[in-house]
Amino acid sequence: MAERRRMSYSVHREVLDEEAMDEMGQKSVSKTSLREKVKKSVRCSGHQMKSCLLGTVPILSWLPRYPIRENALGDLISGISVGIMQLPQGMAYALLASVPPVFGLYSSFYPVLIYFIFGTSKHISVGTYAVMSVMIGGVTERLAPDSKFMTWDNVTNTSIIDTVARDDERVRVAAAVTFVSGLFQILLGLVQFGFVVTYLSEPLVRGYTTGAAIHVIVSQLKYTFGVNPVRHNGPLSLIYTVLEICYLLPQSNIGTLVTSVITILGLIAAKELNAFLGKKIPVPIPVELIAIVIATVISWQFYLQQEYGVDVVGVIPSGLQPPVFPDTSVFGQVIGDGFALSVVGYGIAISLGRIFALKYGYKVDSNQELVALGLSNSIGGIFQCFTVSCSMSRTMVQESAGGKTQVSRDFKKLSLAVLAAIIHVNLHSMMKQFLDIPALWKTNRVDMLVWVATFILTLLLNPDIGLAASIGFSLLTVIFRTQLPKYSILGQVPETDIYKPLDEYHQVRQVPGILIFRSSATLYFANAEMYQETLNSKSGFDITKLLSAKKKLEAKKQRHEKKEAKRVKKELKKNGLNMEEQNHVSVIEVDAERDPSLPRAIVLDLGPVNFLDTVGVKTLRSLSSHVSFCVFISASLCVCLGGVVDNLQTAGFFNDKVTKSCLFTTVHDAVLYCQSAIAQSQSMEYKV
Repeated sequence: MAERRRMSYSVHREVLDEEAMDEMGQKSVSKTSLREKVKKSVRCSGHQMKSCLLGTVPILSWLPRYPIRENALGDLISGISVGIMQLPQGMAYALLASVPPVFGLYSSFYPVLIYFIFGTSKHISVGTYAVMSVMIGGVTERLAPDSKFMTWDNVTNTSIIDTVARDDERVRVAAAVTFVSGLFQILLGLVQFGFVVTYLSEPLVRGYTTGAAIHVIVSQLKYTFGVNPVRHNGPLSLIYTVLEICYLLPQSNIGTLVTSVITILGLIAAKELNAFLGKKIPVPIPVELIAIVIATVISWQFYLQQEYGVDVVGVIPSGLQPPVFPDTSVFGQVIGDGFALSVVGYGIAISLGRIFALKYGYKVDSNQELVALGLSNSIGGIFQCFTVSCSMSRTMVQESAGGKTQVSRDFKKLSLAVLAAIIHVNLHSMMKQFLDIPALWKTNRVDMLVWVATFILTLLLNPDIGLAASIGFSLLTVIFRTQLPKYSILGQVPETDIYKPLDEYHQVRQVPGILIFRSSATLYFANAEMYQETLNSKSGFDITKLLSAKKKLEAKKQRHEKKEAKRVKKELKKNGLNMEEQNHVSVIEVDAERDPSLPRAIVLDLGPVNFLDTVGVKTLRSLSSHVSFCVFISASLCVCLGGVVDNLQTAGFFNDKVTKSCLFTTVHDAVLYCQSAIAQSQSMEYKV
């Protein structure tokens, strides 16, 4: 291995404090007024109008420049592959949304077309998604429960469910909440609220999707075993559902269970074959579609519904539904659910979109993605679709099949157990996310804690409330990390201007007489007290004790001055001199006793500090007033320096005694200044 070349350099300049830097750099004091900012933002030129149009409707930007020769074949193959996957998945995920399977097909058509026009990601596959579907199912079953549609059958003397009326009502509820969630996404996109995704870290998203996948699996167990448990809502509903299914297991339909087991085993084997063949075939084997066709034929030929009581899909209407505006009377009941769906759907889509954008070197506009998804859902709601997002499995197929850009009926005898089996198998990739836990344990245990907490909260509180609680927990970890930062005493790397923590480097040496103190986080109300306490302990003195000693010294000085004044007055009177002639008499000042173990100067490295609140400024003001003879504040990063100085100036930190001359551009400037001041104090025998 070649030895790394080391280049030496030297810089010769004067020690620069903040005042000297402002003068040398000619710092601008003029600020743009609010009126000028508003005037500039509303100004619209031809170029700005064109950019706005192309940004709002991205297809106008990329479609005229679409490279047909390079991308057409790959896009066609991936489009066919994803379309084949979309068909069975759309029908299966409609079960999660508690609507008839055909509406899953509608949701796989209209929203995809809208996103094609307005979306900015070239690789994500928008359509039905398990997590979104199960959240929709929670809303539809809450507002249109089976008990609401129970009727009495005089022939059998039993209560039966009017499934036609129930399904119609659930479709209206699903369309309404989808429309509301789309409006929320459009509104958030128009107000440039795309930054909300920054609060959805990768551990949070993966823990959330894993927890939501458990909800999906549990919701499909009734189709797997052929039982009919009561729908539970609210916190701990997952646990209640699992307990009830366990209680109903002796009543399982054997035909349904056998169908489920055979389908699951067949799908797993087919998917393993797909993975084994890999790149040897241009298009993955459409295992879900093949399974649906085979299962439909078997159910039809062997009369599974009549002979064994296996539930089937039922009649699927042909053609597309005409547009119908959603029922506005439901809006008030689904506002909270609509907002939760809008945030979850956007977070999942933008997270996956950014992964592929980084991989292939293009940009995904977070705000435009909000608008695109919002239009897909709001217009989809008018066509009786349910909320869509990005599917991870279909996106991976689209990419692996060669997709490079956005260009990418008679099943009435189909068993519902087969659709449930498809859902179970398609969630295997999410189950693999449990492997994140040992990996995060090795790399970042706080992120692992976020993952586990998000997973548990999602399980216990359901996906909608669980997401809000998970975001709150994630923000708390950030607060705790800033509240409990790492404090370090810095030393100098020999013969350099570089300063590193003493406890991390063996060759770093502390500068004699100077304490250099650094915090790894910003200084604000949550950690200001700890900052001062740690400085006290590491510097060897207590501010309160120092203040008490300072007051005692001042009282001693005042007593000495009074005693000296009386002595002078008595001596003047004895010598027959007037008080006006005392100017010729010298008065000796009392010198404070200095503890040789204490540092002669303290440098506070505010490099990691990017802002200061009023409590942080008061902490620094307290330090500067109590130990002003030895404190020199430094900021080692120019980027942080501007914000810190502005905060200090706005909060009134500077005065006649404390000026910008106590701030330095680098730690080394502060150290050189302190060494010079200490040397002068020692030679001239006075305190700084």
